[in-house]
Amino acid sequence: YGISCDPTTGRVADINLRGESEDPIFEKAGRSGYMTGSINPSICKLDRLSTLILADWKGVSGEIPGCVASLSNLRILDLIGNQISGKIPANIGNLQRLTVLNLADNRLTGEIPASLTALGNMKHLDLSSNKLTGQLPADFGNLKMLSRALLSKNQLSGAIPNSISGMYRLADLDLSVNKISGSVPGWIGSMRVLSTLNLDSNMISGQLPASLLSSTGLGIVNLSRNAIEGNIPDAFGPKSYFMALDLSYNNLKGPIPGSLSSAAYVG
Repeated sequence: YGISCDPTTGRVADINLRGESEDPIFEKAGRSGYMTGSINPSICKLDRLSTLILADWKGVSGEIPGCVASLSNLRILDLIGNQISGKIPANIGNLQRLTVLNLADNRLTGEIPASLTALGNMKHLDLSSNKLTGQLPADFGNLKMLSRALLSKNQLSGAIPNSISGMYRLADLDLSVNKISGSVPGWIGSMRVLSTLNLDSNMISGQLPASLLSSTGLGIVNLSRNAIEGNIPDAFGPKSYFMALDLSYNNLKGPIPGSLSSAAYVG
């Protein structure tokens, strides 16, 4: 916690400032974590910076300086829980070493930059609870190392890109509470690592793919509050294990599938 320097060069390497009220530093001082102000572009002079965490301060506002994309050593950019506005820097894809990008719970607008899909080393992406618009980049699947894609509570539209089918490390996909349309792709049930799929509260239509219910990897699926229609496929199997399966508030009809009784577990 705090600011640390590279022992060899003496340059600032890590800025880790979190504003959680439960942090012992703030508890001891009898203060809650609240800070105002904006991110000064002069931070971009810290060319050895590897970690930039200014999280959960609630009052940090202004825009993300575009020059942040020039910090070539940056591995973690975490600005969650503030009032940061404006757009995600267009050249964010220049941060080739970035593994964590967390900009959730802010006031960001505009589209997801096309260059973001060039972040080939990124493992964790959280852009949830902003005001982002437009479609997911068609080549979103280029993020081969990504394990968590959390994009809920925005205004994203369009269909789920087919390129996501090639994201072999993706375990958690959350696109809930957006304006996503189209149907649930058949390939989504064949993703071996995907265990959590949240697509609730969108504009998804069409029928449920049988592969979704026969999947041996998915454990949590929420497709509630969409416009999915037709029958529930009779595709459950002995390896179907759903800790949670929510299909409520759709336009489904027909009988409950007989194969449901053969599923290992459906919660």
